[in-house]
Amino acid sequence: MKKNVLIIGAGGVAQVVAHKAAQNNDILGDIHIASRSIAKCEKIVAEVLEKGSLKVPGVLKAHALDALDIEATKALIRETGVEIVINVGSAFVNMSVLRAVIDTGVAYIDTAIHEDPAKICETPPWYGNYEWHHGDECAAKGITAIHGAGFDPGVVNAYAALAVQDYFDQVDSIDIIDVNAGSHGRYFATNFDPEINFREFTGQVYSWQNGEWQTNQMFEISRIDDLPVVGEQTTYLSGHDEIHSLSRNLPVKDIRFWMGFGAHYINVFTVLKNLGLLSEQPVMTAEGLEVVPLKVVKAVLPDPSSLAPDYTGKTCIGDLVKGTRDGAAREIFIYQICDHKESYDEVGSQAISYTAGVPPVAAAILIARGDWDVRQQVNVEELPPHPFLDLLNRIGLPSRIRDGEGDRALEFTQAEDGRWSVAGA
Repeated sequence: MKKNVLIIGAGGVAQVVAHKAAQNNDILGDIHIASRSIAKCEKIVAEVLEKGSLKVPGVLKAHALDALDIEATKALIRETGVEIVINVGSAFVNMSVLRAVIDTGVAYIDTAIHEDPAKICETPPWYGNYEWHHGDECAAKGITAIHGAGFDPGVVNAYAALAVQDYFDQVDSIDIIDVNAGSHGRYFATNFDPEINFREFTGQVYSWQNGEWQTNQMFEISRIDDLPVVGEQTTYLSGHDEIHSLSRNLPVKDIRFWMGFGAHYINVFTVLKNLGLLSEQPVMTAEGLEVVPLKVVKAVLPDPSSLAPDYTGKTCIGDLVKGTRDGAAREIFIYQICDHKESYDEVGSQAISYTAGVPPVAAAILIARGDWDVRQQVNVEELPPHPFLDLLNRIGLPSRIRDGEGDRALEFTQAEDGRWSVAGA
């Protein structure tokens, strides 16, 4: 049984991870938080203590760390005695942290695909360019490395696996739909790191259709769905992490990702892009200063964590799955609704951070308990979805399902022999 956790990162998602890990420190043990800014880590520690989030008395400590420094990360892992690393730092540090984890023999969880600062929207399958190169080494050394264990990617991968395993004889299509129907009251802002956010939408849109990769431009293709709670929403075909692993691991010909955007966001984004302000390539100013336009835009936009106090409304994220069961056509929507204000009241972060931060803690608990300590490299859809989704139901992210029988909570049962079942499957 593994315990003691190192959280890498100090943004809004890390704040959620810290609170949720503290709420479950009877299982997870000591909690350490590290980032380049120890002040941000200390602020999270103070807020966790102020809210009384620790379930039992225990270690909660902040550290300064440049996670690109592999040797420093290895030293911190050894110094703290942690056995599980939750990486919710910038996607640029993933491979450095993974290297440190493999070298020290501890478990690893991240929530996003690795990114090279000099490249945008890499050729699919993106995981094959970085993470998957370490699969054989993880297996040989018995390293549990779980990639993409946030919400999307993460929970939506588990929804997809659940649908394939329990609800259909054959799945024809999976459409992942992500809508933020909330409002932060600012003229313009992104819900997480602006640099990562914009990089998602400035390159090619890759989707998996008819069993092969298809490319489109951002905002080229849209759809309208009548979703639970948030109502009718327009979403746009977008590229996203989970398509790159689901297309390899599940026998489904069509896998797409759709994200909701308002007209104002699209207008501002388009202007910034057309002016060249979303470029990741350096430019020289008249004064002889070399700057990266995208980093300048990031510097002038609100810090995503500052949006939380004023955020209202809800998010809806889920998988619309179509296929056949017993020879008849079937369609289900497995989803989760998260409220911005409720998230802030509990952990001081908005719902976008909340939905991304709770799942890696659930994954850590499952590793600690042994359920997901698989001693190899995996994406979430390769793991049993039932204990993961059942645990999320209990620690803050309850899922629901809408199908021909109505709309109801997604409920799981584990028999004495350890087998799981899901109601309505």
